[in-house]
Amino acid sequence: MIQDWSTITLNALQGLWQGFLNFIPNLLIAIIIFIIGWFIACGIGRLIAGILVGLKFNRLFESAGWKEALEKAELKIDPAGFIGAICKWVLVIVFLLASVEILGLTEFADFLKGVVGWLPNLIVAAAIFVVAVIIAEFFEKIVKAFVKKLEVENVKLIGKIVRWAIYVFAALAILLQLGITPTIINSIVIGLIGMISLAFGLAFGLGGKEHASKAIEEIKEKISERSGR
Repeated sequence: MIQDWSTITLNALQGLWQGFLNFIPNLLIAIIIFIIGWFIACGIGRLIAGILVGLKFNRLFESAGWKEALEKAELKIDPAGFIGAICKWVLVIVFLLASVEILGLTEFADFLKGVVGWLPNLIVAAAIFVVAVIIAEFFEKIVKAFVKKLEVENVKLIGKIVRWAIYVFAALAILLQLGITPTIINSIVIGLIGMISLAFGLAFGLGGKEHASKAIEEIKEKISERSGR
C-alpha cells in the first residue's frame, strides 16, 4: 500500500517536472518574441511621432486651441507623442497576443483577440482626428480670405465656426468608428446642424447688416436718378 502511494506520488512529480521542462522552451520563445516586439513597437512609435513633428502637427494642434484648452484642464499632452504612443501600444498588444498563444493561455488569448479586433477602430479614429485638425486649419484660412473679400465683419468668428464645425463632424465620425450608438449620434447631428446654421446666419447677418443697408441706399439713389430724368 505504501509502495503504491509512493509510486503514484513519484509519477505525479515526474509528470509535473516533465510538463515544466516542456513549458520552458515555449516560455523562452514567448519572452523573446515579446521583447523583440517591444523594441519594434517603441521604434515605430517614435518614428510616427517624428513624422508628425516634421509635418508640424504640434503647431496645428496649438493653433487650433487644443493645447490651451488642455492646459486649462491641467493636462499636458504632446500630440505627436500621444499618437505615436497609441501606435506603439497597439503593436505591443499584438506581440503580447502572439506570446500568449505560444504559452497556450487560451482565455487570455481570446480576450486579447477581442482587443486587437477593436484596435483598428482606435487607429482610424486617431487618423480622423489628425486629418480633421489639418483640414480645419486649411478651411478656416480659406473661409477667412473669402469673407474678407466680401468685406464682412466678424471674420474671426466665422473662421472659428468653420473650424469647430469640422471638429464636431470629425468627433461624430470618431464616435461612429468606436461603435457608439448611431441613433444618439444622429440626434446630436441634427441639433448641431441647426446650431451651426443659426450661428452662420447671425454672423453674416450682424456682419453684413451695414453693407446691406448701403447697397439698398445705392439702389434707391439709382432709382431716384432715373425717375428724375
